[in-house]
Amino acid sequence: MYRVIAVAVDGSEGAAAALASAVDLAKRYASQLVVVAVAPLPPVYVAPNQPFVAPAEGADPSVEYRTIVDAAVSTARKGGVAAVTGVCYEGVVVDEILRHLAGHPADLLVVGSRGLSTAKRILLGSVSTALVTHAPCPVLVIRPVATKPRAP
Repeated sequence: MYRVIAVAVDGSEGAAAALASAVDLAKRYASQLVVVAVAPLPPVYVAPNQPFVAPAEGADPSVEYRTIVDAAVSTARKGGVAAVTGVCYEGVVVDEILRHLAGHPADLLVVGSRGLSTAKRILLGSVSTALVTHAPCPVLVIRPVATKPRAP
């Protein structure tokens, strides 16, 4: 049913839950698993009355995300998935995941959910919502297991 399953990871709790579900599905359906991470571009905010100053040079975020991909690939192999690969891109998260899916079709995309409030989701956007809306394949959104009950 699912020959190729893609899973998006970013080192978050939601991504860890998505990876666990993707590993389980890949084992169950003998699927190829592709781990995808996107190192986001550093945001540049300039107040209208201030001159532009280039961001300070620091650690390359793609190195951190490559480490996340390598750890996820290792976790999948230890979990019993034989055919697993990982890729890491840099750019706008949603755009790069959609670009990956366009060039490397998958039968299912598994992503985590951060559980943003309605206000934050409106202001910041939601990666999982954008992927559900625009991905060329079914998208499974996994919520991390709640450790504390939600307040009403």
